[in-house]
Amino acid sequence: MGEKNWLDLMSKQTQVKQALDANAYTEKYGLVLSEEEAEILAAERALTLKSERRIEFGQGVLAKIIYAFCDSAYVTQENYCDTLLRLQEIFYLYKNEMLDEITDDELLAFMAEQFEDVCFGDLDYLEGTCLDIFAQAIRAGYSGYRASEGRGEFEQFDIAKRWDRELYQAVLTELCWR
Repeated sequence: MGEKNWLDLMSKQTQVKQALDANAYTEKYGLVLSEEEAEILAAERALTLKSERRIEFGQGVLAKIIYAFCDSAYVTQENYCDTLLRLQEIFYLYKNEMLDEITDDELLAFMAEQFEDVCFGDLDYLEGTCLDIFAQAIRAGYSGYRASEGRGEFEQFDIAKRWDRELYQAVLTELCWR
């Protein structure tokens, strides 16, 4: 029991340190984690790993999540820690849902792109729609994401019609000049 607690403590300390070290990079986006927030993220990571029945070796994914999402237009200092908590949960859930067929980097690239360009910061839509549809495709044998490293994949599976931003801007500009 003592060895397990020691390993858990070391893992938590590593996660806290990595999260706090990321502050040097994320502060240019106006995002900084306090030590308390970093400890919460590390503790929740451990709980999420247990609930998803996962084991993580090495550095962990928290720092990668921080770097992948810190430049998002939808992440602010006010929602930073809560957003990271939820993204961490979603990440581990979908690693399982995708049967570990997708690498961490591919999944994070997909998540960040959808969060920004399709979900417009809506974590429920990211989890319940984008990732669910993509996970179904992967479980059915789709592997095209490997060539793109997870980028630009969702359009072929998206069931919702999207509007064209450039067309919208052109029409808006035309209407404003009339």
